Amino acid sequence: MELSNYPRSRGHEEAPPALLPDLSQVKNSSFSASQQQGYSATIFLRRKDKLEKTQQKCIAIFALLCCFAVLLVLIFSSVDIWGDSEDGITEENCRTDCRIVLVETIPEELKEHLNGGPHLSLLAGFHTLLDQAKHSVQIVSPVWNLRPSETMQSRERLGQPLFQRLLSLKSRGVKLKIASSLTNSTEQKILAEHNAEVHLVNMTAFTRGQLHSSFWIIDRTHFYIGSADMDWRSFSKRKELGLMVYNCSCLALDLHRIFSFYWQLHDRDYIPSIWSKRVTALYGNHQALELELNNTPAVAYVSTSPDLFCAKERTRDVDAIYHVMQSANAFIFISVTDYLPLVTRGLRGISVTRYWSPLDEMIREAVVLRGIKVRLLISFWKNTHPLTFNFVTSLKSLCVQLYNCSLEVKFFSQKEKKDDAQHGLNHNKYMLTDNAFYIGNHNWVGNEFSDNGGVGLVVQMKNGGGKVLEQIKTAFDRDWTSPYSKSLLGNKDQDNKYRHLHQVNTKEENEWKNGLVV
Repeated sequence: MELSNYPRSRGHEEAPPALLPDLSQVKNSSFSASQQQGYSATIFLRRKDKLEKTQQKCIAIFALLCCFAVLLVLIFSSVDIWGDSEDGITEENCRTDCRIVLVETIPEELKEHLNGGPHLSLLAGFHTLLDQAKHSVQIVSPVWNLRPSETMQSRERLGQPLFQRLLSLKSRGVKLKIASSLTNSTEQKILAEHNAEVHLVNMTAFTRGQLHSSFWIIDRTHFYIGSADMDWRSFSKRKELGLMVYNCSCLALDLHRIFSFYWQLHDRDYIPSIWSKRVTALYGNHQALELELNNTPAVAYVSTSPDLFCAKERTRDVDAIYHVMQSANAFIFISVTDYLPLVTRGLRGISVTRYWSPLDEMIREAVVLRGIKVRLLISFWKNTHPLTFNFVTSLKSLCVQLYNCSLEVKFFSQKEKKDDAQHGLNHNKYMLTDNAFYIGNHNWVGNEFSDNGGVGLVVQMKNGGGKVLEQIKTAFDRDWTSPYSKSLLGNKDQDNKYRHLHQVNTKEENEWKNGLVV
């Protein structure tokens, strides 16, 4: 037996020569495999690159969506725009054919000498507004004190029926919304228990001031604005003046935007950095609303303060006053409780006071440079600041030996009761000229406009005159010529007389002056 050159193992057969692979085929096969692997790698890299780009796009889109969501939150953070169409009033369908009525409160003690016209009483005006209410009543007032105490006289209980009517709005299907200052009011709690919505504005958190705004809006069609609070004193003890405006939905809608802004400040301590369109002004001194007031062509707009509360296109109260003064051709008559062109700031526990010039300079410019006749009626009461007399004397000195210059100042004073400084107080806050008027919520004191929340109404008659302007002028002339208005003679004896009546504490006054920085 021949032995093979290659040992043969059990279970292994020698491959036939025909089954051995060709070398060239192996090389081609390897090349094709390599080519296939390279192609697969290229496809993989392309897919990976495409996937990465898709992921980047998704991340970018997600980031844009987040930014857009944040932007929406910022835009609408100042006012809730949902469910806000209870009466269907819009910019397109609002009315400009308006009726305006002057309302006043004249205390019984003053009526003997203040009977200058059959004006509607303030309290009766509020009742007429509630008669008109079908959908909503919105009220802004810093004070709520309508319910009488057991010791009050009958004429001091006039606020009680009004309070009861507010409680009964729920039974008529009328929504009551109240915006007020941060106070612990029992009346607000009672109204809230009867389905009223109450939002409190903490002005201290924004400007360290107070909310002085006072206005009503009925169905976004009728409204009131003036000096009165929801206080029983406004209907019996204090002399108040305001306006009721009926069937004037365009102007009421713009005032509603200010209410909406207050409404959204509830439980907040910051002002949104971006304003919602729902609180931006519809009208201002740049573009006033053209309307008919008691069948007389006029233009009007609402203003507000402080600056921090002025949304886009909203006119500041100070600018509104300047605009009215600039429109005067013959006279400017001003009636305010207090006049003091100073602003006080707390700095590291120290009170620092500075001269606040805007209104004071406006009066000086009108008198000296334009020859406008100015009359300034200021209340003289327990809280009148001693430096008021200094500033008034400075104003009066402008016309010394100056031709065609007329500036008069009087103090309105009714004998106060020892237990009530507001008894007979002239609480008016308005200004009128020969063709326009401004009615607001502020005294003409620096801190009022810089720190406190307030609203004003400007109306300018296109052709001059007009019934309501004549009524306001009649009311001013009546107060000016009444025995309660006394001139400041500008001498030491007269000044000492006022200071003696005021019982000024000399030590307190000196301490105040020591903090004065001009």
